[in-house]
Amino acid sequence: MTVSVDEVQQAAQRIAGRVRRTPVIEVAPGVTFKLELLQHTGSFKPRGAFNRLLTAKENGELGGQGIVAASGGNHGLAAAYAARELGVPARIFVPETTPAAKLGKLQTLGADIVQVGTEYAIAYEAALKAQSESGALLVHAYDQPEVVAGQGTVGLEILEQVDDFDTVLVAVGGGGLIAGIATAIGDNAQIIGVEPALAPTMNRALHAQHPTDGPVGGVAADSLGARRLGDLAFQAVQGHHVQSVLVDDDSIVAARKQLWTAYHLATEHGGAVAWAALASGAYKPADGERVVVVVCGANTDPSTLT
Repeated sequence: MTVSVDEVQQAAQRIAGRVRRTPVIEVAPGVTFKLELLQHTGSFKPRGAFNRLLTAKENGELGGQGIVAASGGNHGLAAAYAARELGVPARIFVPETTPAAKLGKLQTLGADIVQVGTEYAIAYEAALKAQSESGALLVHAYDQPEVVAGQGTVGLEILEQVDDFDTVLVAVGGGGLIAGIATAIGDNAQIIGVEPALAPTMNRALHAQHPTDGPVGGVAADSLGARRLGDLAFQAVQGHHVQSVLVDDDSIVAARKQLWTAYHLATEHGGAVAWAALASGAYKPADGERVVVVVCGANTDPSTLT
């Protein structure tokens, strides 16, 4: 199964008025930030969550049992926000290691929060069990067509907002965002997937020629902590020849600090990963190459920025 450009365009129409059209800023000649950290709940995730819920509502699949989701934090926030806006209950499973900043925001959204295990994969297994018992709608963090199509609306906006660009740098966890952006942008630019070296789900899948489980860790694991790349993401990155770049934790920490000190952008570590590739030199643009960096993930404790 693949997600089409038509599905991304339909998602854009479906979620219009529910999500923000986030701005872009040129921070240096040839370097543009797409400020998705200004999206509702602090990340791109509401795009996919709303598309999943609204599609289910159109099909009569969204009932009184509400939704179930598993998350490292950001997807849970988005799913809970979308559920609250549509008036249905949400049960969100998160690891016990979820940062306090994300837990606090989840509590304000009125979701039933269940903490289990130490990583996303364990929370996901618990969510699957709860969904089978309750009949609630499962909202996957990254590997559902409606979710990928919703995330792809970031790519549509980049095409509309940036006159000329050659490359888009996108952080990768489970791969929903890069799958959507690669689908939306297609052959208009090259897409670079940037991952923490301690959580290289896409890089591992490309080398193995199929998604495969592996260990995850490092400073960005709370938002980019999937053990395995999604099947939809693998098809998209192969089909659109997405390249892989890895960045180490020191580079991620430095990039996050630079986003704050130089641009006054408060991001979590996962939100700084794409910028880390450019700032550290892990990705070196050619002369004249015009690069868009998706900056995403604002759910952090701001006291850790200084």
